[in-house]
Amino acid sequence: MTLAAATDLAAATNEHLANLSNTLIYSAMAVYTLAFFAYITEWIFGSRSKIGRTAAALTADPAARKAAPAVTVKKGGSTAVLERPKVVVRAAAGQRDVPDGPGAHGGDEQGDLYGRIAVSLTVLAFLIELAGVIARAASVERAPWGNMYEFNITFSTVAVGVYLSLLALKKNVRWMGLFLITSVLLDLGIAVTVLYTASDQLVPALHSYWLYIHVSTAILCGAVFYVGAVSTILYLFKDSYESKLAGGGKPGKFATSFLERLPASSSLDKFSYRVNAAVFPLWTFTIIAGAIWAGDAWGRYWGWDPKETWAFITWVAYACYLHARATAGWKGRKAAYLALIAFGCWLFNYYGVNIFVSGKHSYAGV
Repeated sequence: MTLAAATDLAAATNEHLANLSNTLIYSAMAVYTLAFFAYITEWIFGSRSKIGRTAAALTADPAARKAAPAVTVKKGGSTAVLERPKVVVRAAAGQRDVPDGPGAHGGDEQGDLYGRIAVSLTVLAFLIELAGVIARAASVERAPWGNMYEFNITFSTVAVGVYLSLLALKKNVRWMGLFLITSVLLDLGIAVTVLYTASDQLVPALHSYWLYIHVSTAILCGAVFYVGAVSTILYLFKDSYESKLAGGGKPGKFATSFLERLPASSSLDKFSYRVNAAVFPLWTFTIIAGAIWAGDAWGRYWGWDPKETWAFITWVAYACYLHARATAGWKGRKAAYLALIAFGCWLFNYYGVNIFVSGKHSYAGV
């Protein structure tokens, strides 16, 4: 085989792999869509939680008592003792003793079935999308992080991977599935329409093993920051709901049906803090690795390029959030606002800098 023929064969193979990657990404979107509808069905079929019905049984409302689950009666001699159901709460000391909700299925067997189907479809879509990312990498014979399209499809894959990993670790996060898959579909939709870039080789500055170290950690950090942001937003809604109940208010039926199935606000607050704190050291390493790479590629470690500047601003924002939690005792809504500001900085660094600002990190258009 001549050199020209070998070159043509390699080009044809790479083109075939690129087309395969595109097909797999679209296929993953189709399966994610099915998972999206399954998650919605889980929420729809989820009935009022057993915890909610038990709490209602302990009130003076006859209708609530009728709908409540039976309680155990023990007879010792001639005395009957009513044993109230024990409800485990996860609120921190000094906070409202509100129990965690049962999840989107609301304790309903049919709702739980649809939830399990949704998770199964999510796993299938994740594997298809992962295969699409690998095919894209094979088509360009490098890490698939050379432009915003490749970054997007990898980011959404890692975000779903983080969610599935938490599920595998038996963490109570299935309530996040609907919100995660919705944003993943939006992310992939933007990737295949607005941000799509044909397979191409990297510019010389990116030919470095630091590409694998720096960009991979940046993607992982972003995925975990995103999970923390989702739980923070839901915390704000759940905290308002609990405050309204504590003040004697009566939330609407939709808010009650939706929010009572989420974990308690204190659990959501604690979860978001833990995931942000866990990944912050890795974000610090990401910035350091980027500076070392810049020294190799451009002969200087730091030059206040827009991407570098906003990466540092994001680091400062998350550092302020964690510092306020640890030293000033900021918990609850004030800390949540700080966390969302920090994630907003990361989001602007991810999209805004690449699309709207020119700098040394601008490659392949987007």
